[in-house]
Amino acid sequence: MEANLIISFDPAHVGKAQEEAKALLKEAGEEAEFMDSGTEGLFLAKTKSDPKALTKKLADICRSSPDKFENTFHWIPIEKWTSSAIAKIQAEIKTINGKMDPEKKWKMDLNKRQFEGKTTDLILKLTEGIDKPKVDLKNPDIIIKVEIIGKKAGISLLNADELLDVPKLKGK
Repeated sequence: MEANLIISFDPAHVGKAQEEAKALLKEAGEEAEFMDSGTEGLFLAKTKSDPKALTKKLADICRSSPDKFENTFHWIPIEKWTSSAIAKIQAEIKTINGKMDPEKKWKMDLNKRQFEGKTTDLILKLTEGIDKPKVDLKNPDIIIKVEIIGKKAGISLLNADELLDVPKLKGK
């Protein structure tokens, strides 16, 4: 079973972060099975419902009650897992390229943990196969999200509102 949601949190407060995540998921009408990510500050979770719709609900909760998000920071839906070998990620991104509307503004957002390589060099390499002209790093309509965790990479094609960045939403 593979996770369909990554949750980043304050690694100094693992217990509080997991309690917070479970309470927020329950408030959003969801339960999740938590798995060890092997990385400090990251939960991997498997939800029953669509993680994109779930992050939208969680963003609404964050807007109305930001104080409920004290220990969790980012809620990231994952559509597909692959090896973190660059060629494997590139192959998945080529598939995503075919699903992208050429009229929409896009950007790639990459996080890497337990993985060598300069982030900007990786982004340049991974975006080689994208032929959509409207790149917008500040205000994209869609985001190609790549989360590299050691030997695995989670990849998603997200609308800008399907990614929950708690500090950004709180204006911090």
